[in-house]
Amino acid sequence: MAKRIGVLSGGGDSSAINATIRAIYLKAASYGHEVIAIQDGWKGLVEGISEKLTREKVSGILAEGGVFIGTSRTNPFKMDGAVEKVKANIKKLKLDAIIAIGGDDTNGVITKLAGEVKGVGIPQTIDNDIAHTDFSVGYATAVEVVTDCIDKLHTTSFSHHRVMVIEVMGRDAGFLTLDSGIAGGADVILIPEVPYDYDEIMKVIEGRKANGKDFTVIVVAEGAKTVDSGGQVTKSGKIDNFGHVQLGGIGEVIAEEIEKRGYESRSVNLGHLQRCGKASAYDRIISTRMGMKAVALIEEGNFGQMVVFKNGQITSVPLGKAINEEKPIDMELYEMTKLLH
Repeated sequence: MAKRIGVLSGGGDSSAINATIRAIYLKAASYGHEVIAIQDGWKGLVEGISEKLTREKVSGILAEGGVFIGTSRTNPFKMDGAVEKVKANIKKLKLDAIIAIGGDDTNGVITKLAGEVKGVGIPQTIDNDIAHTDFSVGYATAVEVVTDCIDKLHTTSFSHHRVMVIEVMGRDAGFLTLDSGIAGGADVILIPEVPYDYDEIMKVIEGRKANGKDFTVIVVAEGAKTVDSGGQVTKSGKIDNFGHVQLGGIGEVIAEEIEKRGYESRSVNLGHLQRCGKASAYDRIISTRMGMKAVALIEEGNFGQMVVFKNGQITSVPLGKAINEEKPIDMELYEMTKLLH
């Protein structure tokens, strides 16, 4: 029996969401199902904005970054009357199921609407912090982009004999900072999971100078904090609909402190560059497999699941398990980075 499947993307964009949506459409079409694109994440179901996907609309989007159906950080449970509007539009669109592409927040809405619509989640975040999956949609590309930026910033750090502090996204998880820092040859890597000490940073800088290297590259996650304060650096104090305060500026804070200690320093916040560009080959493959798996779960009637990529296999775990459990950083890998300068 033909089904109407809604698909939406919530939270920040990344470079492989379009590849995921394309795969969802192609797999659903093979079963004879319709796919309804919900515009701008959960906002589309609040405002009733959607369109039916066709083969022509998904043609040529495999490699393209961004989200051609739009995204937002809309949380209907934080807006007066929004949940009722969502429920009404689900009925109006006659949706049999929804596939939500996003992080904990986006997929958390699915769990709260379990009585209204059947849902399946696909992990999408360049922070890569969703539990029980090795990769989230967009992460592999973000690592490539950040690594490329680190490579390029090495040249100016070396030329001017400076300390270069590169700020990378990562509110509470350091996966992107750790992987790109290792790949980019960073001398110091600072992540939210391990509070940093300025004295330890200076030991690396001074040790490199003693060995004839008068420049240092530091890569820091936006959510990193010192052993003394334990607090994260906030950019504006703005709070989104899911209760997250806007972070930013840790790179500048660290650069200023290093300057005070006698070493010329500069900071660069990579910002939204980390989300940009064409999806990497690996990301396209993983995202295609995840999109098709989500549709297969719906076809099986296996709802309330999060698609995951674990040990080379595409499988699934209960949504609640994926969004409520923490994903631990590889501390052995992090300790290894202390030898890489």
